Amino acid sequence: MPKLEKPKILVVNDDANSLFALTSLLAQWAEQDSYEVIAARSGEEALRHVLMNDFAVILLDVNMPGMDGFETAEAIHQRARSANIPIIFITAFVADELDRLKAYQKGAADFLFTPVIPQVLYAKISVFVALAMKNEELKKQARQLSQRTTDLISSNKRLMQEIEERKVAERQNHAKDEFLAMLGHELRNPLSAISSAASLIGLPGVSQDGVARAKQIIQRQSHHLGRIVDDLLDLSRAMSGKILLNRVPLDMAALVSNCLDTYKTTGRTADFTISTELEPGWVSGDVTRLEQIFSNLLDNALKYTPPGGAIDIFVEVEDEEVILSLHDTGVGIAPELLPNVFDVFVQGTSTIDRAQGGLGIGLALVRRLVELHGGSVQAHSAGAGEGSTFTLRLPRTERVTEPRQETMEPNQQSKPNVLLIEDNEDGREMMAMMLSCYGYEVRNAPDGLRGLELATSYRPDIALVDIGLPGIDGYEVARRMRTNPDTHHIKLIALTGYGLAEDQRRVLEAGFDLHLVKPVDIDNLMKAIASCTAGAAAQLEAPVRG
Repeated sequence: MPKLEKPKILVVNDDANSLFALTSLLAQWAEQDSYEVIAARSGEEALRHVLMNDFAVILLDVNMPGMDGFETAEAIHQRARSANIPIIFITAFVADELDRLKAYQKGAADFLFTPVIPQVLYAKISVFVALAMKNEELKKQARQLSQRTTDLISSNKRLMQEIEERKVAERQNHAKDEFLAMLGHELRNPLSAISSAASLIGLPGVSQDGVARAKQIIQRQSHHLGRIVDDLLDLSRAMSGKILLNRVPLDMAALVSNCLDTYKTTGRTADFTISTELEPGWVSGDVTRLEQIFSNLLDNALKYTPPGGAIDIFVEVEDEEVILSLHDTGVGIAPELLPNVFDVFVQGTSTIDRAQGGLGIGLALVRRLVELHGGSVQAHSAGAGEGSTFTLRLPRTERVTEPRQETMEPNQQSKPNVLLIEDNEDGREMMAMMLSCYGYEVRNAPDGLRGLELATSYRPDIALVDIGLPGIDGYEVARRMRTNPDTHHIKLIALTGYGLAEDQRRVLEAGFDLHLVKPVDIDNLMKAIASCTAGAAAQLEAPVRG
C-alpha cells in the first residue's frame, strides 16, 4: 500500500532569527512525528507556498511589514482550497481581547506568545499534524471507496448487460426454433400436396379431370415453394445490404393497377371487395421490388381478412411524397404486437396449425425494401377485430414520358434448336419434355464437357446451361463456347439457383446473354427464348437495313 504524503507545517516570520529558531525547534520532532517544515519570510511568500501545497497548520507571525499576519490569514482563507487550514498566530506581546477577536475573525485557530515554550508548541502542532494525517487517511479511504463503488457500478452494468444479452439470445433462439418449426411446416405442406398429386397422376383409372386438377396443384404448390425460397433469400440479401436497385421513373398508380389485374386474373381477390382510388404519382424505384412490396402488403391483407371482407387501396400525392395505403376489415393487430409487426418472424399467432400460415418475414422484407428506396412504412390498427392500415411513403419524382419500345415477335414457323446442359437428371428430363411440348427440338447433356461436344456437333441456336455442373462449371462452358468459332454465335441462357447482382454480373462476364433463377417458370423461359430469338433476328437484319 503506498505511503501517505507527509503533512506540512508552514512557518511565516519576517525576523530571520525567530524564523530559524521556530523551524529548528519543529525540525527536532519532524522525524518522529513524520511531518515536513517549510519557512516563509513574508506574507506574499507564504501565499505562494499555499498555492502550491496543502498544510496541516500554519504558524503565522502577526507583526510583519507590508502584509501583516491578519491580512495574510484573510488572503489564505479567501481561497477555497486553503480556507480550512488552521492558523496559529504568533505574537511578541500579550494580545488584548479586541486583537484576539480580530484574529479569530481572520481565521485563527489559536495563539502562541514569544518566547515560545517548546512543550506548548509541540502539544499544539501535534494535534493538527495528527488531524491532518487522519484527514488524509479518510480521503484515501474515500477515494478507495469511490473507486470500489465505481468498480461495483461498472460490474453491475456489465452483469445487467450480460443478463440482457442472454435474454436477447434466448429470445432469438426461441424465435429461431419457432421459425425453423414454421419453415418445416410451410415446406412440408406444399411438398405433401405435390407428392400426392404426382402419385395421383400415375394411378390407374384416374379421370382426365383428376389429372388436370393434380397438375394445377403441382404448379400452384411449386410456385408457393418458390415464393418461400425467394422471400428467405430476399430478406437475407436486404438485411446484409446486397440488394441493388435498378431505379427507373415509374407511376405507382399504374404499378398498383397492373398488380391488381394479375391478382384478379388468378382469382385471388374473388372473395373480397376491392376498392381503389389511384392518383398518378411518380417515384424513382425498382419495378420488381416495388411490385414485391405491394404484393406482400396485399397478401398480408388477404391473409388476415376473412372472405367477404373489404380492402381499400389508395395512391395519393402529398407535397414531396407519394403515399400508398391499404386498409382492410380483417382481424386487426393487437396493441402489444403493433410496434413489432415489421420485425423478423413476427406474426399475430405462433401456433403451428395457424390457418393463415406464412413465415412472418413478408413485412420485415417490406420495411427493408422501402428503406432502400428512401421511404418509410407504418402500420395502424384500433385493435383486434378492427382491421388494419399500412401506409407507405416514397419520395416523389417528376413524371417522365418514355418512348414506347416495340417488341419483336419470334417467328413461330421456325423455332430455334435448343441444347440443354443440366446435371440433375429429373430436372433435365422435365425441362426437355416441356420444351418439346412447345415445339422445340431439344438435345441435352449431363455435364459441361459433353455439352461442349454436343454444341460443336449439333450447332444449336440456343443453349440453356446450368451453372453448377460437374467437371467444368457453367461459366467455363460459356467461356469456351464464346472462344470457339463454331459455337460463339449460340445464344446462352444461364440456369442457376443464385440470384444476387454479383451472380448476374459473373454470368454476363462469362459470356451469357441472359440469366434465369431456378425454379424456372415455363412462361419466363419462353419469354427468354423469344428474347434471344428476336435479338438474333435483329442482328441478321441489321446489315440489310444498313
